[in-house]
Amino acid sequence: MSVTLHTTLGDIKIEIFCESVPKTAENFLALCASSAYNLSPFHRSLPTFMVQTGSPASATPKTSLSIWTTPFDDEIRPSLRHNARGIVSMANKGPNTNGSQFFICYAAAPHLNGKNTVFGKVIGDVGMETLRKLEACEVDGKGRMKEKVVIEKVSVHANPIAG
Repeated sequence: MSVTLHTTLGDIKIEIFCESVPKTAENFLALCASSAYNLSPFHRSLPTFMVQTGSPASATPKTSLSIWTTPFDDEIRPSLRHNARGIVSMANKGPNTNGSQFFICYAAAPHLNGKNTVFGKVIGDVGMETLRKLEACEVDGKGRMKEKVVIEKVSVHANPIAG
């Protein structure tokens, strides 16, 4: 499975690791299919590290609700690592506190291995170019983006290489 995040800076196609992290994939794909991420802002960007999104547009950046409305357990897999640009992982507040928020790595982040559930990766040149544009956005001292960038909508694809 894959999804395309249609953002105000361009598209980001993400391959979802459904078989490796089924509960995380179910949550993410259900939120995508229900339009929960539509107009969700990219609310934090730390160049050379990551960009974070996934709060409902009507909520504060601290809101992170799963499809079950309660946090769900991590699915840490030794084979899924924060080892490259474009890795997609759940944001959390500690062990087993996953909700709706997620981040995309700008670079390898091995210090997060074993702490955050990796559930996908950016695929294709267009997505990597959009990630470059996100990283180039100006931020304040707390990593808040000065320019509003949002996920306009999400397309869900059955085939990761489908258009």
